[in-house]
Amino acid sequence: MLNSVLCFIFQILIEDPITTCLSPSVYDMICKLGFEARENCDISGIVTQNGEVRWTTITDCVVYTESAQGLDYGGSVRLLGPVCQVVHLHLSSLTKGQFETRYSSGFQWTGVPELFPEMFDALGSLQSLAISLSLMKLTSCLERALGDVYLLIRKECPFLLRDLIASEELSQVFGQSVMDVLKVFVGSPRGLNLRNVLWHGFAAPQEIPPKYCSMMILLTAGLGQLLKGYLQQTKFTLAHRPFITLTSLEDLIVFPDVTYEVLSVLEEVMKKSTFILKIMLPYWEVALLNFKSHRFADCAILLLVQLETGLRKVFATVNKCPKRLLTAESTALYTTFDEILAKHLNDGKINQLPLFLGEPAMEKAAVRALVSIAEAYGARCHPVSQLKKQVLSCERSIGVWPLLPLPEGSEREAQRSEGNSEINACHSLITEIVAELCHHVPETHRVPHASEHLRPEEWPQLLRELCSIPVRTLFCPRAVLEVLAVLRKIGAHCCRVCGQVAACAELRRRQWEDRSLRSRQRRNYLRLVHSIKLLSPMLYLILLLIALELVNIHVVLGKNTSEYQQYLRFLKSVLQYTENLAAYTSQDKNKWDEAVNLTQVALLKIWTFSEKKQMLIHLAKKSTSKVV
Repeated sequence: MLNSVLCFIFQILIEDPITTCLSPSVYDMICKLGFEARENCDISGIVTQNGEVRWTTITDCVVYTESAQGLDYGGSVRLLGPVCQVVHLHLSSLTKGQFETRYSSGFQWTGVPELFPEMFDALGSLQSLAISLSLMKLTSCLERALGDVYLLIRKECPFLLRDLIASEELSQVFGQSVMDVLKVFVGSPRGLNLRNVLWHGFAAPQEIPPKYCSMMILLTAGLGQLLKGYLQQTKFTLAHRPFITLTSLEDLIVFPDVTYEVLSVLEEVMKKSTFILKIMLPYWEVALLNFKSHRFADCAILLLVQLETGLRKVFATVNKCPKRLLTAESTALYTTFDEILAKHLNDGKINQLPLFLGEPAMEKAAVRALVSIAEAYGARCHPVSQLKKQVLSCERSIGVWPLLPLPEGSEREAQRSEGNSEINACHSLITEIVAELCHHVPETHRVPHASEHLRPEEWPQLLRELCSIPVRTLFCPRAVLEVLAVLRKIGAHCCRVCGQVAACAELRRRQWEDRSLRSRQRRNYLRLVHSIKLLSPMLYLILLLIALELVNIHVVLGKNTSEYQQYLRFLKSVLQYTENLAAYTSQDKNKWDEAVNLTQVALLKIWTFSEKKQMLIHLAKKSTSKVV
């Protein structure tokens, strides 16, 4: 991360004496409104000696508009200000042991309770940057934990935090008045909006009052207390979604080591570069200290945010829109990475930033070396890259199937005991669909005879060829990401099927040889042996479909709304097939006949949709024909 960020530290922008990135109304909301009221509050009315949050005192400070249709955010912040101050003084008066005794149980629901003692230490340090970093961590883990709670009731979590906080599902769990409090602090651009102003790099360290960090810590503990009661009442169990872990050595070694020489260059560049706003320089300095201390997560958080801030400055300069450097008013969108890296501006003009970054002007040899490294870098964690890895991993798994040893006599017995008509029909459909798909393989990446009849031994080479084709990751609108998400779910279920079939075949083989299979289990194993010959080409077909659609993924933007929805429904029907196939091939189900029936239905759907010429490969061919 440090290497990538270095590539964007330019010294060619005109120096601009910027004192804040907060627009006047946002600055007043965060830095002034919460300090206007001077009401005396008593901590005993807010939290008990045992650490139980008295929510009524807090929710009573939330003010509504006259029509009762919305929140009065300014009025609410004004009334909540004194409460936040009392909470801050309360937490500051506690020892670390007292803090953990009273509140640690309230943090368990977040899945990362170990972060909160660190936040308590940050409050005690009185360092504004440490407090800002703590709030960034807190709002991030709070967003994920709220998503986990939402999934107790629904299957799909909202994409945006503001939609999550505004959901009826969370109101069922925590109560509407409690969710309104969260809206004031983190759920709306009309409120304090602490999460967004920090994570998008608008707030300088000294602009975030420490009392809001203290209040968010108490609110998180209070939410945990409310959730505990809800879980006891409903008998639900909260499950946390697993974090993504980079386990591939290939992913972990793409960046070179950062030497002390490079770090010393960076320290000098930081002081002089106009890419870095002076008010944001403390973030960079602490990021460097964290890197030296091997606190790489903290370093990455700070650098990602400041990369967005610096790029926003370049964006505002090269596109001649200086006001875009500030937070927007509540009625407009902030200028974030989505827009900074978009191909076009809102008015349809070409965004000059990508053109500008294409020819960076540099003065130091060490930085130029890092630029060459960045130019050779390909995205590793982007959904496009992850999908390619899924396809290749699944292909390797299927390749193991022919090597699975079968006990003597089992294959001959399987052929005698099972009819072939349905499976033969499926094979015929697979052959026809594959032949059609292979016509859309780019000529430069075709394997011999790919457009005529693809032999089983040629599948791996073709899939590797398709996955080697670069797919643009810089401009990925929502429609592209939505299609990628469905394709990745399909790929994940295919991988699951591969693993299950191999594991089941190996287990049943051993049991066959040990003569420990009952008569019914023996027949089921014969069905497994028989159906593997169908599932193998079927999974290869799906992988080929995924790989070809991925190559043409950006063509989806050429579909109108109706065509796009039809296309999504088709992909979700394929997803439904892979989900059901994963269920049928699990060791506790072993529904091999049903898997064959399911496969025939899925093949007919794929063939029917292919006949309509509505896949991305067809749309891409039409576009090419028009150009020709």
